[in-house]
Amino acid sequence: MVTAAPLLTLDVQGAVGHVRLNRPAKRNALNDALIAELHAAFVNLPDAVNVIVLSGEGEHFSAGLDLSELTERSVADGLMHSRAWHAAFEQIQFGRVPVIAVLHGAVIGGGLELASAAHIRVAERSAYYALPEGQRGLFVGGGGSARIPRLIGVARMTDMMLTGRVIDADEGERIGLSQYVVDVGQGLAFAMELAAKVALNAPLSNFAVMHALPRIAEQGQAAGLLTESLMAAIAQADDAAKGRMREFLDGKSGKVGK
Repeated sequence: MVTAAPLLTLDVQGAVGHVRLNRPAKRNALNDALIAELHAAFVNLPDAVNVIVLSGEGEHFSAGLDLSELTERSVADGLMHSRAWHAAFEQIQFGRVPVIAVLHGAVIGGGLELASAAHIRVAERSAYYALPEGQRGLFVGGGGSARIPRLIGVARMTDMMLTGRVIDADEGERIGLSQYVVDVGQGLAFAMELAAKVALNAPLSNFAVMHALPRIAEQGQAAGLLTESLMAAIAQADDAAKGRMREFLDGKSGKVGK
């Protein structure tokens, strides 16, 4: 099944959905319409989908904010514009299913903010990262100041924004912008293999990793340990978890990593 929209495509194959940014002529720059379509797509994912792969059509993942739409907004308009991006990316990070982003070419500005909302990032060696807002008199508005420092630290993000520093795929993996680096043209296939594995997990386990883990990491130790205990008790009581444990004890499930 393929559902097509002017700026976005969704292809569903079994339990894996593939969302693709579809503005290659604009280097998949993010305009208001595309942000709205992203939001709607992740709110309304088909029930059969257990994981999403997110990629960009053409030579680039996303060159960020479509500057042709950057008009003289009032403070109120700018605030609401930023909040619309927040709402869309919140559905990616804290939605129903894990999201694996495939990064290639430009992953710049808002494109990096979008990528940082995914749970796993696979970078092709062509990928490069930058936050040029500082040179344009702007500040990140798509959640980057909340998400990117959690990946690479405040000091590195400060450097990128103040100096316009460009980071390549290998350095990006080393500092935490991606978890994997693969050869050019191999990102989508690699991400699909990861997605097939993730899709087999119990949905409640995936939910716990997506929703509980990042919040536990932000809590103090005592509160975090209590949250962990609550989430562990809920997960292990789920029928899917009980069935998987029975299969493991009966020797019917494969070894870890197989």
